[in-house]
Amino acid sequence: MSDHDTSPISAREAKRFFAGLKSAPALVLAVSGGPDSVALMWLAARWQRSLVRGPLLTVVTIDHGLRPEAAREAREVKRLAAGLGLPHRTLRWRGAKPKTGLPAAAREARYRLLARAARAAGASHVLTAHTRDDQAETLLMRLVRGSGLAGLSAMARLTERDGVVLARPLLDVPKSQLIATLKRAKIGFADDPTNRNTDFTRPRLRALLPQLAAEGGDARTLVRLAARLARANAAVEVMVDGAERFLQLRARGDAPQAGGRSFEASSFAVLPEEVRLRVLLRAVNAFGHEGPAELGKVESLLAALDQAMVAGSMAAGRAAANGRPVLRQTLAGALISLAGGRIHIAPAPARRRKGG
Repeated sequence: MSDHDTSPISAREAKRFFAGLKSAPALVLAVSGGPDSVALMWLAARWQRSLVRGPLLTVVTIDHGLRPEAAREAREVKRLAAGLGLPHRTLRWRGAKPKTGLPAAAREARYRLLARAARAAGASHVLTAHTRDDQAETLLMRLVRGSGLAGLSAMARLTERDGVVLARPLLDVPKSQLIATLKRAKIGFADDPTNRNTDFTRPRLRALLPQLAAEGGDARTLVRLAARLARANAAVEVMVDGAERFLQLRARGDAPQAGGRSFEASSFAVLPEEVRLRVLLRAVNAFGHEGPAELGKVESLLAALDQAMVAGSMAAGRAAANGRPVLRQTLAGALISLAGGRIHIAPAPARRRKGG
């Protein structure tokens, strides 16, 4: 299957895309009206009809309130869904829109509304129409932003979000094949001009793909790279699980930490740097209350911890009867301290409001 495969998707291929979902009670299909999501809807409807008792399908369109054409496109999706015998709902992102970071905020709102729709429909999964092209673009976006190994793994086929599983059954399919499928079926679709708006990062990177392909970096190659990075990331995560068990065993017999986590600094210090980083990241995210910690800030925190331990401050901390901290920092709502030869991570005290 090449990046520019123009062969329509057969019923047999479609059955393979959705095979792992046939026992689900209900599924929500995220359909914007563009070619990818309209193809997802058409393929899923055809697959469902081939089953004796398949999942109930509900089509959901999110109107972000950013383009005047969006309401008309949602009505067109409703018409197409009705033609396939599928119920349809339009959900709107209401309220003020941010001046900066609009694509990310819109994405967060979209997934929040889709998860809500899934719970209302009794659906276990939300299906999105991300393609091989999207996966390649996501890798490039994260690459230029300096993401870590987890980020460079790009999108997973299945992820959990707000109690609902997000499924991307078309992640190995090139967009060209979805368009060919719709043309064969004589089904129309919308053209979202924001996909070409170079005010945003993704369209600018998308425009570079033909040049990268000429150098051998086509979407298939980029997606293969993302898969290899995901494989390496999964292996590191297993190592981190083992490291956490190791630290817990070393801490056996210590007084339990109420509402926090504590481990021996010397045991932590012998772990590989990437493993130390992730142990720290997990603990900060577990006990912080200000959202996920930024990777760069956790890296800075780890460097400060390492410096404190290497400098011999740890020994001074052990000897201090009052357990005075050698290092004390807050990050993402978590309080991290090094004292008495131990690293402690706990919820940080609530910040005082000005004038309070």
